[in-house]
Amino acid sequence: MVIDNNFYMNLALNEAWKYQGLTYPNPAVGCCIIGKYGEILSVEAHKKAGTPHAEVNALQYAYFKLTNDKSILELTSSHDIHDFLIKKHNGIFEKCSLYTTLEPCSHIGKTPSCANLISVLGIKKLYVGSIDSNKAAAGGNVIVQKSGIDVECGILKDECDLLLEPFNRWIDKRFVFFKWAQRLNGSTKSGVISTKNSRENVHAMRDVCDLLVIGGNTVRVDRPTLDARLINGKAPDILIISKSKEFDKTIPLFNVDGRKVFIESDFEKLKEYKNIMIEGSEVMFELSKEFVNTYLCYLSPTMDGNDSFKNIFEKFSYLNIRKEEADIIVWMKREGENG
Repeated sequence: MVIDNNFYMNLALNEAWKYQGLTYPNPAVGCCIIGKYGEILSVEAHKKAGTPHAEVNALQYAYFKLTNDKSILELTSSHDIHDFLIKKHNGIFEKCSLYTTLEPCSHIGKTPSCANLISVLGIKKLYVGSIDSNKAAAGGNVIVQKSGIDVECGILKDECDLLLEPFNRWIDKRFVFFKWAQRLNGSTKSGVISTKNSRENVHAMRDVCDLLVIGGNTVRVDRPTLDARLINGKAPDILIISKSKEFDKTIPLFNVDGRKVFIESDFEKLKEYKNIMIEGSEVMFELSKEFVNTYLCYLSPTMDGNDSFKNIFEKFSYLNIRKEEADIIVWMKREGENG
């Protein structure tokens, strides 16, 4: 039987992209586990820092698929899932293979070592996309190999490295992404554009980002709050790009507890933060282009009279495209800029 390694790794990649921007300060990681005959047992991802890693989530659901033991699905703590699997696996993973977009972690921190768990469970083979460049967590492949498990690296390496880019950037310096919502004809104005699910996704990103950047005119016209209320999350600090420092301080964003608000005419403040989201439309798009690493668009299947972003997609190469409810969510990179 011929196994298509790229197919299974691509499943893991697509699952991980659903959580890109939500896992800071951890990387987005996806995992796929297949059975003896290549059947898919689970496709999972790391969803938020402090919660189980992708491999643990995938092993949890694969165990349920193989045993129909629902008790494992009641566990949410990574430590509890590790302990359960180690005690009760009974060799059921010996014919299974595991695909992960990133080398399993070797260290024990808020969560136990995925490499140790994989070694104990005794899977047939481990397939890895990217090698972990973070010294604190690297070396998982060696741990797995020492247990006698075959490890093959470099499956869809380029695609896995692109998924890992935000993590590598904020470990080294900072990661900056530009987010906007538009309709099919390029309209970015006139009320709510995205679905509630998309707006919740943005609020979840605000919850983990350090700094949110926005233009002064947008603040004056829209009078936004720019918090993470839809998920009951924390509000990021705000950088308002404006030549004038005069603002109506009754605008909600100025009155969020625990937040710092900066009003500046340049982007120097970015140097003090690690994970940065810029929100805006065509003016901010041009002002910030030398600082932005990646772009994220929520494309709504609606139309309006304004078409300011009509031809915007010609400027990009695509990293990941998915559909969530009515919206299409697109991660992109501007060719030839910011590496």
